[in-house]
Order: sequence, then C-alpha cells, then structure tokens
Amino acid sequence: MKQEEQPEGYNVANVESWVSNNIEGLTPPFKWTRLEGGHSNLTYQLDDSNGKQAVIRRPPQGVLLPKAHDMSREWALISALGPTPVPVPEAIGFCENPDVTGAWFYIMEMVNGRPLYNGDDSREWVAEENRGLLGESFIDVLADLHAQDPDSLGLGDLGKKDSYVARQLKTWYRSWNASIEGAKLDDPRAHEFQQYFLDHLPDQGSVKVVHGDYGCHNCLIGAGGRVAAVVDWEISTLGDPLADLAYALNQWAEAGDELAPGADPPTAMPGFHSRGELASRYAEKTGRDLSKLDYYIAFNRWKSAAIVHGVYARYMDGKKSADGADLDEMRTRIGMSLDRAEEAINRIR
Repeated sequence: MKQEEQPEGYNVANVESWVSNNIEGLTPPFKWTRLEGGHSNLTYQLDDSNGKQAVIRRPPQGVLLPKAHDMSREWALISALGPTPVPVPEAIGFCENPDVTGAWFYIMEMVNGRPLYNGDDSREWVAEENRGLLGESFIDVLADLHAQDPDSLGLGDLGKKDSYVARQLKTWYRSWNASIEGAKLDDPRAHEFQQYFLDHLPDQGSVKVVHGDYGCHNCLIGAGGRVAAVVDWEISTLGDPLADLAYALNQWAEAGDELAPGADPPTAMPGFHSRGELASRYAEKTGRDLSKLDYYIAFNRWKSAAIVHGVYARYMDGKKSADGADLDEMRTRIGMSLDRAEEAINRIR
C-alpha cells in the first residue's frame, strides 16, 4: 500500500465534498492509500478525520469498452448480497455523477483481511493449522452464493438466462480466431475442443449468480483463516454454477501440479485441501450432481488459454508495451492450459 498526495483518477476536493453531503459517518478530509489488485480499477483506502476507514473504487482512466469496469454492477451485487450469508463489504455510497471525478464510483466498508496472490502471502498470513479452515470457508462461500435466488435478490436482470457456457464458447472462440494473426500462434486443439464443447453441452439447470473470477486473489482472508469478504464483482453475471465452481477449482493449485516457470500459487503447500476434497464438500453442501464436472474443468482451461492468447497477441502485435512482460511464460501458459483441457476431456472419454 502506498499513501498518495494526489490519488490517480480522483478529484479529491470534489469527492470529499460529495461524501460530506451524501454519506453519514465518514468525515473528510481523508488520508488516501492505494490498494493493490482490483483489475486495474483505482481502489483506495480512505482514513477519515475520526480514524474510520472505508474503500473507494472507480474505473481506470481512459477510453473503456462499454461493459468493462462496471462500478454499477459491483455496487448492485454487494448491495443485494449484503443481507445473505455471502460475505461482502457493506455498501456505503454510490455516485453516478461523472462531474464529481470523471467516472462513477462507490464507497464500501473496509474489511480486515488480505487477498492471497502467491505462496508468500499464504506463508505470511495463513498459519498451516488454519489452511484447512480456509479451504472449507472458501468452498462454503461459493456454495452459499450459488444457493441464492437472483430474482429474489433483485438481480434477475444481471445477465441473460440462456446457456452461459454456449455464450462463453462463442465469445472466446471468436477471440481466439481474432488473435491468431497477432499472436503468430494457433493450436488445432483450440478448434477441436470448441467443437467438442458444443457437441456435448450439458443442460444448464438453474440459473444462479456466478462470480466469474472466484479465487483466493478475490477473497479477503481474515486473520483466523476464514473468508471475510468476496470482492471484485465486476464480471459477475447470471450463469451455470458448475462453470463457476470449475473455474474456482482450476485456480486452486495443489502440490504436484505442473506449473508455469516461476509460479508460486497460494494453495500448493501443506495444510490446504485438494481440489477433489473441495468438490466433494461443495456437492455435499449443495446437493448438485458433479458427474459432468470434468466438462466444466476442461471448458475453463480452454477459456483461460483463449484469454491469455488474446493478451499475448496484443503484446506481439505491438498494441501493448511488452516492457516487463514475460512473453515466453505467456506462450507456455497457453499451451499448458490446453494440455489441462485435454486431460479433462480424456477423463470424460
């Protein structure tokens, strides 16, 4: 964290005036401290004149895609989920007047917890005796999210209710094909697997709120090892909960996994549950049939390959500065993601 005299993207005087006029319990002026992570959204800890803390969040500066960095979506989700068992920061205030600081922004509760990005974070923050509790809390929170009825929460219009996986297949296959020339990289498996997924598409079942990027990096882990809050809801939508589960399991590395060079994931050390144990706990808690879980595992591995392929293409095509980027590592990740997709498909076959 870094205290800043002039926070990026914020007109401090305007924001603090807006807070004074619209939010009770926060007293400017604030001390502004930049928080790491957050998908490039400009996220700051606010310490007010009485020592109370909060968090403010707005999109990055510059021209954005129409649905990118949607603060209103995040605000709607934490507001709706606040009364449920899903732990989220308390929603404090939302400003949709861009004249205040150039973009919509919202303010939420400051939660005492830390995201886990790598092994060092886990070693520093999660004692070995608490790692089992973390795994249980992690999967229980996801099960609680998938137990909520979107319509009852007022989130029935969060996204389309037709086939989530089919829509994702269309989006990311289009991305893969559009990136081939820039990346100077194609892999026939990307096309083969896309057709396989379409030919074997499971029935979606009940539509639920899906986080879309659920992992330890988007959870604030409390000092005792439990998930204190889930954050970064900007790509959340309505969809298939089993796709959301598979994504979370793919993020949960375990000892013995083949990893990209230099990777040090937060969960591949003693004391953490295996992916199989987490899946069993989810099935027990939700009653859902996980017999087709490998389909969703494979789909998410393929999707991850497509996402990295698109980023890699922008670097290779000169659309993004490659300073500090490890292009060899990115290319390796694309191949490894397709390898893992192939392994899951072979388990089905």
